[in-house]
Amino acid sequence: MEVEEEKEAFPSNNDCLAEGKCDGQILKEINSESTESFDVQNSLPEGKKEFVAPAVGMEFESYDDAYNYYNCYAKEAGFRVRVKNSWFKRNSREKYGAVLCCSSQGFKRIKDVNRLRKETRTGCPAMIRMRVVDSKRWRVLEVTHEHNHLLGAKIYKSVKKMGSGARSKLQSSSDAEVRKIKLYRALVIDAVGNGTPNCNATGGRKFSDHPHQLNLRKGDSQAIYNYLCRLQLTNPNFFYLMDFTDEGCLRNVFWVDSRCRASCGYFGDVIYVDNTCMSNRYETPLVALVGVNHHGQTVLLGCGLLAGETVESYTWLFKAWLTCVSGQYPQTIITDRCKALQTAIAEVFPKSNHRFSLSLIMKRVPEKLGGLRNYDAIRKTFVKAVFETLKVIEFEAAWGFMIQHFGVTDHEWLRSLYEDRARWAPVYLKDTFFAGLSASRPGENLSPFFDKYVHKQTPLKEFLDKYELALQKKHKEETLADIESRNSSPELRTRCSFELQLSKLYTREIFKRFQFEVEEMYSCFSTTQLHVDGPIIIFLVKERVLAEGNRREIRDYEVLYNRSASEVRCICSCFNFYGYLCRHALCVLNFNGVEEVPSKYILSRCKKDYKRFYVPDQGSYNVDSIDHMQWFNQLYRSALQVVEEGAISLDHYKVALQAFEDSLNRVHVVEEKQD
Repeated sequence: MEVEEEKEAFPSNNDCLAEGKCDGQILKEINSESTESFDVQNSLPEGKKEFVAPAVGMEFESYDDAYNYYNCYAKEAGFRVRVKNSWFKRNSREKYGAVLCCSSQGFKRIKDVNRLRKETRTGCPAMIRMRVVDSKRWRVLEVTHEHNHLLGAKIYKSVKKMGSGARSKLQSSSDAEVRKIKLYRALVIDAVGNGTPNCNATGGRKFSDHPHQLNLRKGDSQAIYNYLCRLQLTNPNFFYLMDFTDEGCLRNVFWVDSRCRASCGYFGDVIYVDNTCMSNRYETPLVALVGVNHHGQTVLLGCGLLAGETVESYTWLFKAWLTCVSGQYPQTIITDRCKALQTAIAEVFPKSNHRFSLSLIMKRVPEKLGGLRNYDAIRKTFVKAVFETLKVIEFEAAWGFMIQHFGVTDHEWLRSLYEDRARWAPVYLKDTFFAGLSASRPGENLSPFFDKYVHKQTPLKEFLDKYELALQKKHKEETLADIESRNSSPELRTRCSFELQLSKLYTREIFKRFQFEVEEMYSCFSTTQLHVDGPIIIFLVKERVLAEGNRREIRDYEVLYNRSASEVRCICSCFNFYGYLCRHALCVLNFNGVEEVPSKYILSRCKKDYKRFYVPDQGSYNVDSIDHMQWFNQLYRSALQVVEEGAISLDHYKVALQAFEDSLNRVHVVEEKQD
């Protein structure tokens, strides 16, 4: 059903936002009462342009968002907006399409002509056509920018006639909305990058001139906008948020593509905040949120460009991610030792375990301690205290010996490390689940996610190109690992029943790691009872380990075993650090005649069929009757599982495609019944 409308949008005072709506989707306009010139040939104002011109593919959360965006753009360009056509569903009267045009579009009908009023319509072709798409958003389908009349004079004249009361009302309405962070498909841009002279004479980026806004080179804002708009068109379920200052300058950006968003559901229990680019003052102010998948590979869970390493920026980033994952808190968050990060995480993720990256601490040892006398000896003692102590009392004794013996009591870095020891030293973290991101063994480290794609001088535009290359490589590696895990059987190296059991369940890479623990059971030569307390027994397992100088030494490991609860816990805490049982726990199970690893110690996130049988927390049987976003997210996650299974082989592909076609036909039948 088509409806002709004669609705004209009158702009508000130049100092504020139109009717408190133009800012509602993080678009804010700078004072436009400064003198501007107009290019008659192109019919567009020269100089600063605060609002991006409409383009095919832009999407908005609602019709009002789209209408108010075009109204703001029109105000800046110097024309008024009229609703030319609207389309409504026959039964529900719900609007699903519209055409917005310049108020000078068309001509007055003869009977409507007022002889006392000058004709203002010129048949202007400027317009946008939009409609609701499958995602329930409003998408721009057609755009005409050209006007056949002068712009600017009429609109600014009408603004000056507004009374002070009206101006005050509009200003109050806009201020109430200006700080909201919402999903939007347009970006504030100006002709010099980000509204301020952030770049030095050589084009490099400065970090201190404007600490509360994103430092961008000329053209970076446009590059970000183009990139996000393109991803929105080509990447289903793509999510991004932008944060602007009160002056309309871009401050922070966050985005997650569809596959990374799905990974948040699968592997969002443990997150590593990779702020390498920020802490090392890279050209691209990037922060990556990283997880680990069922193959032990790092996966991207989200990306952000931040104005600086401030509490405000990190808080905004974490809240944006939390919005994307529908409020699902991670179990553990691993970060660099940064006060701003610590404060932001305490505010946004108060129930999560915040731990410092041991890998980053070990990387800084040469830098922080290299200038000390007896550095080599200090480093060896430091490493031994961190990695070889199993009890808190042992760590405290080893640390105290190092401080006293080498006379480094007043060393500031060591002193601050000791104060924070409960967040990074493995001996204090035995009850924290890391899923393999702990790097709690010598030589292990967490490399930056974009390590081979971004260096210190990589410009933002170049990073945006490399971003997709990096993700394509990561997705390909995960897909190949999925195929290998499902289509091949690993070679067994022992006759241990644990090895046979988990060779059928674990992915190939996780099984290799577990298999090594099974093989190392043979280096454990003694399992004896230390203490019995009802059903709980403490065992002592002796192991020959390779020490410095290729010599063997014997170490003792205490293992708690509770037969009635099928519980086994080793003092080395391999299960919490890596997600599978250690050789010492396996020895105790074997000693007690247990032939299979208890199910509680076989994590779903380590299994080869994890994604196939994964059930999101917000299941389809607990659906909000009015929450369209929840419907969309649940449907998308379910569809993605079919997509991943369908990509395994040609036969899988054909079955999955047919299933999608059948489902779509059934949905169309429901829609026809409603009409």
